[in-house]
Amino acid sequence: MVTAPSRGTQIFAFIAVLVAAFNLRTAIVSVGAVLDDIIVAFDATETQAGIITAIPGLTFAIFGVAAVPLARWIGLSGAMTTGMVIGLIGLAVRPWVGDIWSFIFLTGLVVIGIAVANVLLPAWVKTHGGRNTVALMTVYTSVLGVGSTVGPLSALVFAGEDGWRWAIFIWAFAGLAQVLIWLPMWAVKRHDFPAETVTTGTRGRIWTSPTAVFIMLFFGLQSMNAYIQMGWLPKILIDSGVSSGNATIGLAILGVLGIIGGFIMPVTIARTRDHHLARIPVFLAACMLTGYLGIWFLPTQAWWLWCFFLGVGALCFPMAIALIPARTRDPRVTASLSGFAQPVGYLLAALGPLVVGALFGVFGSWPPILAILAAGTVVLGAVGYRAARNRMVDDELDAPAVAGQDASPSGSTVSGG
Repeated sequence: MVTAPSRGTQIFAFIAVLVAAFNLRTAIVSVGAVLDDIIVAFDATETQAGIITAIPGLTFAIFGVAAVPLARWIGLSGAMTTGMVIGLIGLAVRPWVGDIWSFIFLTGLVVIGIAVANVLLPAWVKTHGGRNTVALMTVYTSVLGVGSTVGPLSALVFAGEDGWRWAIFIWAFAGLAQVLIWLPMWAVKRHDFPAETVTTGTRGRIWTSPTAVFIMLFFGLQSMNAYIQMGWLPKILIDSGVSSGNATIGLAILGVLGIIGGFIMPVTIARTRDHHLARIPVFLAACMLTGYLGIWFLPTQAWWLWCFFLGVGALCFPMAIALIPARTRDPRVTASLSGFAQPVGYLLAALGPLVVGALFGVFGSWPPILAILAAGTVVLGAVGYRAARNRMVDDELDAPAVAGQDASPSGSTVSGG
């Protein structure tokens, strides 16, 4: 059984969540900043470079599904710590290999650890947060934004032919700190996967909840836009006449707004329980729409303004993350929803940049692609409106049993993805 956390445990939990959240993006975005150097060093092809950029989304989708069964076996803390150790091995060895395929394999190890934490950290917070759940989610989403912003900056610190190796190796120290903090956490919480409750045996599968499905779609669509922007926004701006320096600043604007959103979105969701909350994703989608249209029609006149609107629209990410514990009561349902929404969402995130690249090869220009992205924000707003409505996934999973309809025969709330 999971007992109420002591004050000392709660303080340690804040530190553990902080360091885990920081490590969720640094190892990924730091590679993007030195990708050209990696290609030159390994004499890699464009296809191999494309594999490197696609690994995060694909790995998140595949191993995110395995996270919940692993947590059932060795506990939430155990599963996350195991993933962190695997990731640390990849972080420490990856920069020093001599061929591109070894680099790709070790990048996969790095992202496996991140994938497990992506899925299980919201459930861990729900289980151990107690009265500090909202505060821990705020730490999670805001520090994740910090990692996304500072990760590429290591490329500015290390120069020279092998500078790129140190630029990505430096984050192994953050990975080591993470493991050192989480190993004692695992020792204290030997098996902290939430126990069965009296009512869990009547619940249906997670995908039978309409709210769970819409949260999954909302998470997926916002992830797709986020990865498209991280991968293609600088090139879109440069090809539209914006200088390379300003294009880099534009991407940084998105990162800064992501940090701000990480602070405000969990609190906003916690304090807004009625139908007004559903208006927020509509507003955010409208901002993203404005950003895409501005880059399409007036790219050089106010590039910073359009990046600002895209950054405000990108607050859909911390909102989608915060909705996972906010729209569930039982931590087992939280884990189930996270294990359902995030793998599918990151699969869309992996496909999005690849599709944009293929479309650019067909059209040879950005206006048609920007038009498609702008139209997609309308769908994002509609899906987000339904995902944010005041409906609890637990209640929707219980509804079939209450009505005498089909229910899950396994008696398990957590059903993966």
